[in-house]
Amino acid sequence: MGILVGYDYGLYAIISSIVVTFLLIQKQPLHQFAGSLTKEELYNAIQFLAIAFILYPVMPEKKLFGLINLRYAILIVILVSLISFSSYVLLRKFGTKRGLYYSGFLGGFINSEATTGAIAGLSKRAEEMADPVITGILLCNISMLIRNLVLALIVNPRGQTTLLMLPPQLVLIIISTAMAFKHSKKFCPIGGGDLKIKSPFSLGQAFKFGIAFALILVIGNFAYSAAGTAGIYVTALGALVSSSGVIVSVTLLAVSHNISYEVAANTAVLASLISTLNKILLSKISGSESLFSLAKKDFGIIAVTGTVALLLWNFM
Repeated sequence: MGILVGYDYGLYAIISSIVVTFLLIQKQPLHQFAGSLTKEELYNAIQFLAIAFILYPVMPEKKLFGLINLRYAILIVILVSLISFSSYVLLRKFGTKRGLYYSGFLGGFINSEATTGAIAGLSKRAEEMADPVITGILLCNISMLIRNLVLALIVNPRGQTTLLMLPPQLVLIIISTAMAFKHSKKFCPIGGGDLKIKSPFSLGQAFKFGIAFALILVIGNFAYSAAGTAGIYVTALGALVSSSGVIVSVTLLAVSHNISYEVAANTAVLASLISTLNKILLSKISGSESLFSLAKKDFGIIAVTGTVALLLWNFM
């Protein structure tokens, strides 16, 4: 710290002191968390950090095929993984014993499809599990919707895409919250179960998102060139695989002036709607018949309301 002050970097010295003090205070909790990680998770984390601190800085600022800035694309993958990892850390620290609601909400930030599938499977244990499980899935959907807004803001820090997404996206969040509150009054006989979600700090997870993001970006640009706005809207179907990939891709296309911010926002909301409807299919595949019945009703209402809100927002 003294060297930094000596070279007239007083602000950096203060920031460094605060960071070091915080790390010293958190020494025991950090040690406990590190001790709970498997060797594979530690190895994956080291590989991921190598990408973040070695590969990213040396990547050129040039666009590949005039479309993808590789350095910026790697930065987006790193930031998305950090958001997911924050939720993953909380789940690893506290476990799923605090219930389906806690697990569902945090799991949605990591991977809403994997979380929905894991939670839906619990409904087969007992008939009375249907209401608590649908609540967990609804909370998972809420966190997915929030995450999509945050991702749009990360890619487009000036907030044009996020602001245009906000009204219909808020309607989806509010209706989902109301549905979750309605079901949350029912008794939950067990905890959050075992959510088998892989650490986002792994090359496999990072590359899967990166590939999805790049493919949707290329397909979206080609679709827009071939079919205009309608072509871009079709890329929203990519949300069946990764809604976050769609949001990042279309927002980046808007920032690059390939499409308008309005088209990007509409496609992003459509991706959120498709991801919401996907919860019905996942409930059918992994859950009980009673859960599927609740999912059809609740997510059907959410999707219809969200679609109406999107149409009204566009015609205002």
